Amino acid sequence: MALALGLWDDQSKLGELRVGRRTTMVGSLAVGGVFLGRGPALVPKRKDLTTGVRSGEVTTDSAVLWSRAADPGRMMVRLESGARRALVKGPWTDGRTDLTARIHLTDLAPGREYDATVWFEDQDGTRTVPEPLSFRTAPIHAAAQSVVWSGDMNGQGWGIDRRRGGMTTFRSILDVRPDLFINVGDTIYADEPMEETTRLLDGSLWRNELTHEVTVIAQTLAEFRGRHRYPLRDDNLRDFYATVPSVVQWDDHETANNWWPGEFITEDGYDRERRADVLATRARRAWQEYQPVPVKRLVPRDGDGFVPTRIYRKVPRGQHLDLFLLDMRSHRGPNSDNDPAVVRRRLPAGLLGREQEEWLVRELRRSTATWKIISIDQPLSAPPSQVWDLDGVSNGDDGRPLGREQEIGRILSAVKRHGITGVHFVTADVHYTAAHHYAPERAAFTDFEPFWEFVSGPLSCSPFTFRADEIDRTFGPETAFSHSKDFTYPGMAPPEPTYQHFGELAIAATGELTVVLRDGTGAVLWQTTLEPPG
Repeated sequence: MALALGLWDDQSKLGELRVGRRTTMVGSLAVGGVFLGRGPALVPKRKDLTTGVRSGEVTTDSAVLWSRAADPGRMMVRLESGARRALVKGPWTDGRTDLTARIHLTDLAPGREYDATVWFEDQDGTRTVPEPLSFRTAPIHAAAQSVVWSGDMNGQGWGIDRRRGGMTTFRSILDVRPDLFINVGDTIYADEPMEETTRLLDGSLWRNELTHEVTVIAQTLAEFRGRHRYPLRDDNLRDFYATVPSVVQWDDHETANNWWPGEFITEDGYDRERRADVLATRARRAWQEYQPVPVKRLVPRDGDGFVPTRIYRKVPRGQHLDLFLLDMRSHRGPNSDNDPAVVRRRLPAGLLGREQEEWLVRELRRSTATWKIISIDQPLSAPPSQVWDLDGVSNGDDGRPLGREQEIGRILSAVKRHGITGVHFVTADVHYTAAHHYAPERAAFTDFEPFWEFVSGPLSCSPFTFRADEIDRTFGPETAFSHSKDFTYPGMAPPEPTYQHFGELAIAATGELTVVLRDGTGAVLWQTTLEPPG
């Protein structure tokens, strides 16, 4: 049941605003609101909202607003559009959710700018200083919009060095002024501890700002939560989140490197918990608490805060764009510890699982959007980086689809069979940027229509882990462009801005899609324009 509060429709007329109670953060009591001629007078703060404010899952008619309180209290939002304002009383939050809270707004007007002010209020009525937030809903009708994507944050021990400006890639993305940001995954590196200082080749010191949780391998819920709090200390990131909505995926490093369901982790450092399923349960809860995603609430007797909301989902963005966010981690089969030559003869389970695979094909068939962009945790053709613990789609063999490649082959065949147009992929994970064009005439497997895969990352990590010049040829990729750090640096190089990357999908009102690959300074490295499918 939703509570009507007020909305501004696409013609600037007063309509109806709904706050979805079923998707409001656990711990909430009643959700209520009143119309306000003017905003509430705020009394002096007790504490700042040090983690800032965020919006996420912004569609044509809905959005999730997120923040974290300094003390137990109730999340409050003043929502504005034009001359109209409404006060939204959100959930109460406490230590059971690490003081995080969210409000899921529904029945918003499409293609409209919204300004929000967020604060928390305790039982005595004392309020924190307000934090501003803005977002724009996606247009229903033909209109331009811009979506950026990237992934991989604070990996290989590289954290926030304030003397170097912090995570400056987010400042560059903000300068592009996108309507939406897709974080493809590896939002944290829970498995990689940070040191206070690292000596660089030029003799200078990289100085990480440290908290306890980033100095250890995360194994407890508190440690996973602390890892998610850490990047929110960065001024660039908080400013970015306050202006650009996010849709967020996860990959392996939110839990442990290359983990899979049922795994018993043997790597050094896991001294308190080695069961991947236990770690993933804690990691997933922390991820849900700290990302602006809709989360169903449990009845009070269940007490732990969240139901297992599925991570794969569709985000509708109007006439020209539907986004399909996949989960290649939760439903996969075991990674193989065998040489690729052996893997080729086996048929291990895929990365998506049958239910997610069928969902994707079904939703692609239903989509009427000009462009159907599939965001995947890992590239389709990145080769194995080792001969054990094989984690990705490809197996390093250029022949017919085997192993996990068969799952992708079935999806590509279904897209062709059902005449689905405008399907392309975006991804991150491999710490470089590239544009790969796939065509059946170059492939060992030919039952598909040509498509593009665009790779872009990292956001703030070492700029290399894989070789950009080596890709698996099973599906006929051709590299139109790539940009990566060479492998001559001893050890893991620091996050140099010119080797951090993000990509942009700029859709014109007429439907043309311009894909732009940029480095961490915002400089354009490569671009192409795709005409709408006829």
